[in-house]
Amino acid sequence: MNLSELNPSQREAVEYNDGPSLVIAGAGSGKTRVLTYKIAYLLESGYKPWNILALTFTNKAAKEMRSRIAVQVGEEIAAGLWMGTFHSIFSRILRREFNRIGFASDFTIYDSQDSVSLLKSIIKEMQLDDKTYKPRSIAARISNAKNRLIMPEAYRNDRGIYESDSYSRVPRTGEIYQRYWNRCKMSNVMDFDDLLLYTWLLFRQNPDLVRDYEERFKFVLVDEYQDTNYAQHQIIWLLTQHNMRVAVVGDDAQSIYSFRGANIDNILRFQELYKGARLFKLEENYRSTQTIVQAANSLIHHNNGQIHKDVYSRKDMGERISLLETYSDIDEATAVIRCVREFHRNEQIPYSQMAILYRTNAQSRPFEEAIRKNSIPYIIFGGLSFYQRKEIKDVIAYFRLVVNPHDEEALRRIINYPARGIGQTTLDKVFAAANRQSVSPWEILKTPEAIDVNGATRTKIERFTSLIESFVKHVRESDAHTLAVEIVSRSGIQYEINSGTDVEDISRKENLQELLDGIAGFVDEHQQGGQGVLLQDYLQEVSLLSDIDQGGNSGEDRLTLMTVHSAKGLEFRVVFVVGMEETLFPNQLCMDTVRGLEEERRLFYVAITRAQEYLLLSNAKSRFRFGKTEICKPSRFLSEIDPRFLQRTNGKGRVQAVTPVPSGIDARRFRKISSIKPNVTAKREVAVLPSAPTVSQDSNTSDVVVGSRILHDRFGLGSVTAVSGIGMDKKATVIFDNVGQKQLLLRFAKFKVV
Repeated sequence: MNLSELNPSQREAVEYNDGPSLVIAGAGSGKTRVLTYKIAYLLESGYKPWNILALTFTNKAAKEMRSRIAVQVGEEIAAGLWMGTFHSIFSRILRREFNRIGFASDFTIYDSQDSVSLLKSIIKEMQLDDKTYKPRSIAARISNAKNRLIMPEAYRNDRGIYESDSYSRVPRTGEIYQRYWNRCKMSNVMDFDDLLLYTWLLFRQNPDLVRDYEERFKFVLVDEYQDTNYAQHQIIWLLTQHNMRVAVVGDDAQSIYSFRGANIDNILRFQELYKGARLFKLEENYRSTQTIVQAANSLIHHNNGQIHKDVYSRKDMGERISLLETYSDIDEATAVIRCVREFHRNEQIPYSQMAILYRTNAQSRPFEEAIRKNSIPYIIFGGLSFYQRKEIKDVIAYFRLVVNPHDEEALRRIINYPARGIGQTTLDKVFAAANRQSVSPWEILKTPEAIDVNGATRTKIERFTSLIESFVKHVRESDAHTLAVEIVSRSGIQYEINSGTDVEDISRKENLQELLDGIAGFVDEHQQGGQGVLLQDYLQEVSLLSDIDQGGNSGEDRLTLMTVHSAKGLEFRVVFVVGMEETLFPNQLCMDTVRGLEEERRLFYVAITRAQEYLLLSNAKSRFRFGKTEICKPSRFLSEIDPRFLQRTNGKGRVQAVTPVPSGIDARRFRKISSIKPNVTAKREVAVLPSAPTVSQDSNTSDVVVGSRILHDRFGLGSVTAVSGIGMDKKATVIFDNVGQKQLLLRFAKFKVV
């Protein structure tokens, strides 16, 4: 094994195996390389493969490490390692020790959908309202309890937990948890959280067994330690508290999964728990330019809860980070996609080496539409295309049925969503009758006496058809947004989605609001252009967007869109971080506490450090939200980056640096420079980016002539190329700087002449 391939910090971390160690690995610093070499070094130092336990968070990471180790020590030796994810390793242990925990060795494992399905049955058996006791929300509460090692009895007897559940109108969650626990045990089943909880119980209740496993695992290694939850942390402690042969690797600056139960204190306080633990810092970044690395440093230095490190790069200084401020969310998407095309055309950078990162999934919509208009191949990484998400498909199905009640697939999708007691048996009878009579299912539903259903079911069908017909009456008179809001409200979808409080429910709420905002924007734009604004007009446009085949495989040259959370561990030559606005990034839900705000800052740090060569940060001055245009403030995080590494851009090329960027500085000296925090004056200079003038709502149409420059509240600056019509029908053709040509009906358009 050739340790000379490692840098001094990496080698020092690999060679120390005399006690506990904490390896803080900065972004792009070769963390996997250190773990791989460390395991190979242990094997060469006399450890047997079965004496080494290596825990990871993904099967992909475990597979990659095992493959690299096999190159060093051979396939046969590598195969003998206890290496894998927490859940796979603990499942293996539980199957060996099943008799001690009251399970059979062939226990099965529930995935999340199985768990939700069982909880749904239990909630029904207890005659609870599943709109209040939503199965997914209850599953999240039980999961959180298990990850904190709280058993059902302790859960039910904890006053604080009961008060929290009562405040959320689910006071009987403890009873549900107990029934769920009993049913799983009776069925010889564990869910994913049980694999942790029962492993902890196994070790806590059997000290002799813990000793056996401590003797077996003479050395324990843990990857991504900043992502461990309380249960994982406690199990590792039980396995290592006596021999203290443990090495954990991670980066506190990339701890971003608290919503999944991850606890940053596990890594921050590691040295308090493991007395005498050695600390190693991997500070050389092999991924990014000096500018990107030092900009990230200047940001994360604002966090108090961290293990200080000074990451540096020996690469070129590279381009400054571009700040792009746009007039609106549409303008932002258009400008960013234009930059994507320019990088592809002028720099010959493949689409697959570029990524657009956003804080929430709902932000993908305007970018997807701009991408499709430009015929750029793309992929949504770690999530569905906006229009393929269930809640969006459900709402669109309602729209389709209102516009065309004979749409069978739309009817099938939403006749019992939200639940209204029209089950599959009834639906089968409806479709069978429709086939016999050669009519659409809608015709059968309008005459429910023609099918064999009881009186109660008939009443439910009549209520459903009356609801849809009440919408149909307005389909040719109400604009798309007005009717969409009514459908979402009266159908019960809004209540169904808004009643949940877990992470998934919040995402669904954001997606639903983004859809309604998109429809409002459609109406606003088409009204100003004198085009159709009815629901069928909207469906015509959106169907063309959602039916485009994205096709191909992951090896194709496609632009990547993803949340920052999904981007962790990845890298791209060009990265766009969009939506850099207060309440969006940092997210409104995380701004109330210092702890929450610091995690948002770490999330931004992760976003920045995905970039290898080019980084562009964008924000919009206004964003269509909650059915109206809202004025947005630039994110506070923009002012926390050292301004020496920034430049403003209009999306058409670099404009000017915020301050002169240092040049001709070697990496080591540059590290010292970057450790100086930016002064208050400089911070303010960046925080207030170039401002666009406020758009007046009382435009004088007589002022608009060919050659006029106008400022529109959504499309930004543009030049008038033609004017036609008179009075109420007066129109202007405008070529906007960013979004291209638009035709405006001036009596509706929101603009001012500049």
